[in-house]
Amino acid sequence: MPELPELQAHAERLDATYSGAIISGFRPITFTALKTFSPEPAEAIGSPLTSVRRRGKYLLLEAGPVTFVVHLMQGGRLRPDEKQSAKPRFGIARWIFDDGRALLLTEPGSERKAGVWMVTGNPEGQEPVAKLGPDADTIDEAALSALLTAHPMRLHGFLRDQRILAGLGRRLANEIPHRAKLSPFASTAKLTAAQVGQLAAALSACVSESLEAERGRDELVASKQREGNVHHRAGEPCATCGDTIRSVEYRAYTMAYCPTCQTGGRVLADNITSKFLK
Repeated sequence: MPELPELQAHAERLDATYSGAIISGFRPITFTALKTFSPEPAEAIGSPLTSVRRRGKYLLLEAGPVTFVVHLMQGGRLRPDEKQSAKPRFGIARWIFDDGRALLLTEPGSERKAGVWMVTGNPEGQEPVAKLGPDADTIDEAALSALLTAHPMRLHGFLRDQRILAGLGRRLANEIPHRAKLSPFASTAKLTAAQVGQLAAALSACVSESLEAERGRDELVASKQREGNVHHRAGEPCATCGDTIRSVEYRAYTMAYCPTCQTGGRVLADNITSKFLK
């Protein structure tokens, strides 16, 4: 699933290209595309697209009195729709502008979890944005420390929980602890002040470097096409110390780490039996 850097860069590209364009139509192509029943899409017709921005892992398309909140999920994409065919492949929803251009939301596969919410007023107090924590690129060390204390849990889960810290996902949840030299199983409530400082610095650096890389692309790419020190590199040598990168397999994701850099050389057996909390 695209994370904060990818979506931020994508929002910036869309904003630069479509901001100011007048919306002449919005069509949910699939039954599950539009997640809300009010306001109606017609309320956006005739309004300019004033901005495209990001909140957490959502894209926000602001148009007059309404905001379209878009979640791409794992494989969804929001791209220019040059063909505008009646039944586009993997098509979920389409925005049409009065200059003839269009944007198409697509998602391959059969799950079709990507979708669009429509809200009026400030999206912050409304679903699906209402339950998000602060964006990961907006907090300082003090704010991060407070969040860590308030949410005692394993570090990897903390970084992935959108209700605590919005915008991070599987890749950055692997990369940030490695940069900070902390175990992904570290207890957030037991981190020292020095470790919190390391974590804050690593979070900022990983997000900034990833955003710079994404701004150099023309579109969203798959996770495996993004560089990383441990993510998608299990079995390979660590670029920092040369040790073999290890992983812990979960049903929905893989946690990657370097034993030498992060756990004092110890291998984390699995999510049930491992007791390594350093």
